[in-house]
Amino acid sequence: MKTLLLAAILQQTATQPPLALVQPEPPTAAPVVITLQDALERAKQNDQQFRSAIADADIAKQDRVQARSSLLPSFSYSLQYLGNSPTPNNVLPTGRFVSLDGVNMYRNWGMVRQEISPSVLMLTPLKRAQALEAAAQAKLEVAERGLGVTVTRNYYALVVAQRKYATVQQAVDQARRFYEATDQQQRAGQIARADVIKAEIQYQQQLQAFRDAFLAMDGARLALAVLLFPTLNENFTVVDDLAAAPVLPPFGEVRVMAVQNNPDVRAADQALRAAAQDVKSARYAFFGNIMFDGVYGFEANEFATHAVVVAQPELGPLPTLGYFVTVNVTVPVWDWGNLRSKLHQTETRERLAHVTLTQTQRQLMSSLYTLYNQALGAKAAMDNLQHVADLAFESLRLTALRYQAGESTAFELVDAQNLHVQARNAVDDAQVRYRVTMAELQTLTGKF
Repeated sequence: MKTLLLAAILQQTATQPPLALVQPEPPTAAPVVITLQDALERAKQNDQQFRSAIADADIAKQDRVQARSSLLPSFSYSLQYLGNSPTPNNVLPTGRFVSLDGVNMYRNWGMVRQEISPSVLMLTPLKRAQALEAAAQAKLEVAERGLGVTVTRNYYALVVAQRKYATVQQAVDQARRFYEATDQQQRAGQIARADVIKAEIQYQQQLQAFRDAFLAMDGARLALAVLLFPTLNENFTVVDDLAAAPVLPPFGEVRVMAVQNNPDVRAADQALRAAAQDVKSARYAFFGNIMFDGVYGFEANEFATHAVVVAQPELGPLPTLGYFVTVNVTVPVWDWGNLRSKLHQTETRERLAHVTLTQTQRQLMSSLYTLYNQALGAKAAMDNLQHVADLAFESLRLTALRYQAGESTAFELVDAQNLHVQARNAVDDAQVRYRVTMAELQTLTGKF
């Protein structure tokens, strides 16, 4: 009776999931197969921080377009009607407001405006905007590489969770067979009750590990789904390519790539360039500027190219088309130190930008050494743990044979089973650690 009950429990465990979890959306179609590259492309479409970096880069681009346009003359068109209140009995034909020369006035102008200053002549606003655009593009690349690390970590977290789930399934199956065998042997009087208890403890522990692995796999799937889809969707599978990890190049090549391709340094360098242009603009403000305004058209008492001037009708119709030019020269004389204060502000920001650049360069080299050494350590650990896993499998096989021959105890077999599971899980963790470390290293160097 006890054997039949045990078999029923084991069959139910093998045919049903360990837990009935709540799913965001039940699958209605075949799951989508997603590679790591697919995951990266999908994440770029849905990650808020990356989309924000794209928006910042686009805004910086438009700032550069506006800065270039501000250096060129602006053209506009104006059409106006000016109505003047008449005097009683029309004593004055020009109306009540002495600034006008008639009761009705029409302005039809084409206008041009151009500022001439040291900043405009030296293209300072455009150079500043170009530097800020380059900095925004560099920050976009930083965001893209950082997103690559996040996706890589979550992608392979799911891969490893699936591996551990498969491993613990095998462990449950081994514990089940061991439990069945010890129960039969104990009923036949061949082994002690202690071996059955040990086998049952092992089986229950593996069942709990099976449930935990299922929860961990579902959690890893949800975490990756948040990055990949605009709506939460778990109906996808990932490709297990942990064994195809990239090869770590020599440190000399990695260092050259970091110096040439690091976006953090490039962003800091462009920020320093923009700060230098701010200093130039603040200095140029001491020289003043020239503003040119020109109009061409007519300003007359009639909407026509020839009209009679109301104030002097005896002259008859006169041409109305003409031009009017205003040139305004502004030179600062005294502003209570306002311009000098702005100059000091920009110089302070420039010094800070220089310190930021040098700090970024130092941090780059420090991070490069750290991550490269971590990658070396992760690769060595991966190879070593794979060897340990092979030894653990061989130990489990030999211990099982010795137990069947009566030369080993149940405790030794259980320890061998646990050691094998731990060794396999350690290999999986080491492979993920190597992949993530390589992704972090490539945030400094670019892909290799």
